[in-house]
Amino acid sequence: MPAQAEKRVALVVGNNDYKYVPKLQKAVNDARTMGDTLKQLGFSVMIAENQNRQQFSETLLAFDKAIEPGDTAFFFYAGHGFEIAGQNFLLPTDVPAATEGQEELVRDASVLADRIVERLQNKKARTSILVFDACRNNPFERPGTRAVAGGGGLAPMTQLPEGVFSVFSAGPRQTALDRLSNDDANPNSVFTRTFAKELLQPGRNLVQVAQHTRRLVSEAAETIRHKQIPVYFDQMVDDVFLNGMAKGPDAGPAEAPQKLAALPPVSVPRIPKEDSVNAPIASFSRHNGGWTVVFSIADPALGISWRMGDGGNFRETGFIDTLDPRTRKRMPNPSIELPADAQAGTIQVRYVDTAGEMQGPFPIRFDPEAALIRDQRKILDMTATSWLSFREFNGLLIYYTHLMSYRCAIREARVGIDSAVPDKVLKMPPCDPRDPSVIPHEAQPYLKLAPQTKSVSVELTYRDGSVSEIKTFRR
Repeated sequence: MPAQAEKRVALVVGNNDYKYVPKLQKAVNDARTMGDTLKQLGFSVMIAENQNRQQFSETLLAFDKAIEPGDTAFFFYAGHGFEIAGQNFLLPTDVPAATEGQEELVRDASVLADRIVERLQNKKARTSILVFDACRNNPFERPGTRAVAGGGGLAPMTQLPEGVFSVFSAGPRQTALDRLSNDDANPNSVFTRTFAKELLQPGRNLVQVAQHTRRLVSEAAETIRHKQIPVYFDQMVDDVFLNGMAKGPDAGPAEAPQKLAALPPVSVPRIPKEDSVNAPIASFSRHNGGWTVVFSIADPALGISWRMGDGGNFRETGFIDTLDPRTRKRMPNPSIELPADAQAGTIQVRYVDTAGEMQGPFPIRFDPEAALIRDQRKILDMTATSWLSFREFNGLLIYYTHLMSYRCAIREARVGIDSAVPDKVLKMPPCDPRDPSVIPHEAQPYLKLAPQTKSVSVELTYRDGSVSEIKTFRR
C-alpha cells in the first residue's frame, strides 16, 4: 500500500553562517520553507540551523530517536556539500578551510551522506526520503591556493537500498542557483522554491514530484543560460504519495489534461432511453493506410453502425467470424477505417441491443492531432526497452530510430552519455501528420559515441508536458 498511515518524521537542516568557507544566504530560509511544507503534509518536523559538527551529530541522534520501524523519514539539507572520491559530505559551519592534500580534514569534519542512509535503515524506516540542496560552488576554492581535490557538486547516489528515494538540486558537476538575477527577491533557492511547491500538489507520487521539479528548474535555469538539472534516485518498491493518492488507478500527473480523442457522451438532440453510462468509447490508431477506430461497447450488441457528423446515412460495420458467447451470434465488427486525411469531427455510433432495440446514436469526438499523439505516446510507453540500441559500424553508434518513428508524441528527447543525467538534446525532424512514422531520408537517427562509452540514459518530454522516467541502456 502507498505510504499513508505510518508516522511521518522529518529533519530539515539549513547552514548559512560558515566560519572558514564562504557564507550562504538562503540555506536557512530553504530549511524553514521545507519545514513549513512538511508540516502541511503531516510530518513532525525538527528544524536545525547553522549546525557545527557537534551540533549536527546531536541533531542526527535526536532524529534517530524519533524514528520507529515502519515510519516515513524525510531528511532535507541546504548548505555546502562536497564530493570526495565519489562520496558526498555535508559541511557543518565549522568545517576548516582545507587546501590541496587535506581531503581527510574535510572528511573528518563533515557528515557523510551515505551514513545518514545507513542510520535510517538501521531504524527500519519503511520509506526514507533524502533531499539535498547542496550542489553549490566548491567552498574550498580561494585565490592563490590549490583547492582540495573534490567537487562542489555532489556525486550520484546510485547504490541506494530498497525503500530509499533521494533528490539532488543539480546534476553531477552542476551548480545550483540561489537566484535567477539580482532582482530575484525570492527568499528561497531556485530548487527549493520549486520543490516545496510541487510537494504540495495533490495526487502526485514522489517520482512525479521529482520529474516536475526537474523540468521546471531546468527551464528556469535555461532562461539565464545556466545548466541545472535536478536528479533523483529511486529505490521505492511502491508508489509513495505525500499529499493524497491519485483519484484513480490510471490517473496521471496532475497537469493540464491532454485533449482526448474520444470523449464520453455529451448531450445530443436524441437522448437514449436509458442513461449513457454504457455508451461506446473508441480508441484510435494510425498506420500507413490511415486510421483504425475500435469501438468498445459494454452491452452485447447484435449490430453496430456509424456515420461521420450529424447528417447522412449510417453504415453497418459488418460482422467478424467470431461468436459472441453472450448472444451466441456472430459478433459485430467493432472497428472502422478512416482515411489518412480524415478531418476532425464527431463520429455518431449506434448499436442494436439483445432486445432488438436501437441504442444511440452516441457522439465520439475525433481529433486527428490529439489521437496521433495519444496513440504514439501509448506505443512509446509499451516499448521503452526499444528506445535506443547500440551498433558497432565504423565506430560505436547509438541509434534512436524508434524514437524518431514516434516523434509526433515527443516534445524533446535528451540523452546522457555515461551519465545518469540526460543533458544532450537529440535532433528530431518535425512531425508530419500526413505520414507520421516515416523518417525523412536526410534525417540522421544515430549518434557517434566514444569507443569507451558504457551506457546512455534517455528521458522524453512528451507533447503534453509530462516527463518520462530516465531509462538507461548499457552495451
